[in-house]
Amino acid sequence: MLRRPLAGLAAAARVRAPPDGMSGPRPVVLSGPSGAGKSTLLKRLLQEHRGIFGFSVSRLSARYHEEPEARRGEWQSKAAVQAVQAMNRICVLDVDLQGVRNIKATDLQPIYISVQPPSLHVLEERLRQRNTETEESLEKRLAAARADMESSKEPGLFDAVIINDSLEQAYAELKEALSEEIKKAQRTGA
Repeated sequence: MLRRPLAGLAAAARVRAPPDGMSGPRPVVLSGPSGAGKSTLLKRLLQEHRGIFGFSVSRLSARYHEEPEARRGEWQSKAAVQAVQAMNRICVLDVDLQGVRNIKATDLQPIYISVQPPSLHVLEERLRQRNTETEESLEKRLAAARADMESSKEPGLFDAVIINDSLEQAYAELKEALSEEIKKAQRTGA
């Protein structure tokens, strides 16, 4: 279930000019708690659209304190995004909430998408089924997920919030959110 309508997202993608020095499809920032289904959705997207997406390991997730190293990390990440864009691919950054806020302070102008579970209870079931967590680590993940789910409601933080209660529906919403950028990459022969 898509909580925020995508109406206007495609128009906004066409209207926004890329920042200085940036060309190609806009990057995508994907965020959400562990177990919400980001990796599953991404894997499916990559299988369907081979050669359209590229990845950047983002250092923008780290907390920065106006130190020179922090600024250098930001520019390295920007350069990595630009390198993916130069190949006419959609750069995907999978980041936490702090990373989303850090990227908002840059001129990258990505599409911000949050993938959320339908409820904390469902998320807990998914994490338990993985059988990879200790009880302590599970509690930490659930506490972080609770904060993530609340933050996803913050106005203006995300362009789209996808509630992954049905993989088929969530995937359709993700494709819709990225349709203009996918078309852009396909038109120029990615």
